[in-house]
Amino acid sequence: MKKNVIVGQSGGPTAVINASLYGVVYEALMQKEQIGTVYGMINGIEGFLADTIMDMNSVEQSGELELIKTTPGSFLGSCRYKLPEDLKDDVYPLLFKKFEEYSIGYFFYIGGNDSMDTVSKLSRYAAISGSEICFIGIPKTIDNDLVLTDHTPGFGSAAKYVASTVREIAIDASVYDNKKSVTIVEIMGRHAGWLTAASVLARKFENDNPVLIYLPESAFNTDTFIEDVKKALEHTSNLVVCVSEGINDGNGTFICELASDVGVDTFGHKMLTGSGKYLENLVKEKLGVKVRSIELNVNQRCSSSMISATDQEEAIQAGISGVHFALDGITGKMIAFHRTEGADYSINYVPEDVNLICNQEKTVPPEWITGNGSDIGQAFIDYALPLIQGIVNVPEENGLPKFAYRK
Repeated sequence: MKKNVIVGQSGGPTAVINASLYGVVYEALMQKEQIGTVYGMINGIEGFLADTIMDMNSVEQSGELELIKTTPGSFLGSCRYKLPEDLKDDVYPLLFKKFEEYSIGYFFYIGGNDSMDTVSKLSRYAAISGSEICFIGIPKTIDNDLVLTDHTPGFGSAAKYVASTVREIAIDASVYDNKKSVTIVEIMGRHAGWLTAASVLARKFENDNPVLIYLPESAFNTDTFIEDVKKALEHTSNLVVCVSEGINDGNGTFICELASDVGVDTFGHKMLTGSGKYLENLVKEKLGVKVRSIELNVNQRCSSSMISATDQEEAIQAGISGVHFALDGITGKMIAFHRTEGADYSINYVPEDVNLICNQEKTVPPEWITGNGSDIGQAFIDYALPLIQGIVNVPEENGLPKFAYRK
């Protein structure tokens, strides 16, 4: 008997989260002998609880399925809904009753750490309750902080955007190279500095900008920072500095907290903003040079103008692989990327235990951080370069990018 598929997206979008959605939907629609209807959850598990779903066949029939591959944001909408820790909570039998009503046999959730937590809880409840539904996590996050995988879809495109944008900022700053100036670029990353580290890819030669790069993996000292800036200005008058939003003193205090109160989201994570602005004011006070701060904000995660072809293809294949593994009866897994050894870059798609992945964080290896915490080494460059390769042509309409819109 055919079973139906349901797929959802959760957490912050990436430039290729919809490419993974494409992979799941396209492959599921192709498996007509084993799969009936392919449903999409509107606004993730939270929306499913409210019965807001759609038949994804309509997107294929309208021709918009192909457009999804280059559409930014989350086509199905997103949520940050946290399932209860207690598997005896009433929400679980309610969810599984709804799964039964829709004859769901395969559940796919595209997201990051918190989304893998959802897959973990649902697969564990299924085991307890005797449900045969297969639960598969499809990874996505610009933070690149999921464990047991070489990298995550979304990181390559975000890294490409950061490196390209920082290079543009550096060139813009250089027009007044006869006067000292400091430009501080704040980049996303709460505890893991992978995306900020990608700014090193903007360099073209020795002492090129960004000269200084600070990640949350290294304790940040404001006095040392001022000395670093002062020394760098001796050889680079138009200095560009890149910092993670989550830079901290090594004892749990974020630098942005020195200037203002910080709220928390529904998962208890501190909502960070303002590290760049705080350091801007500090440089102005201590050194008296022209200084400005720039926060790249949401563009770094959602911009489709610089999608990495490698990133997009891997995101699609993650979705396709998830369908194949689910049809083989695999459940409670996340599709992980294993990089093969050798000079030529390639990866294998491997199901890893989602229970070992959720609520863990992969940070930048300390040996990849150099300059006493103010620079990034060659090992990271070798790691990241293959992930940003290739150009994706975005369809146009009246000279503007053509995207898919959920109606």
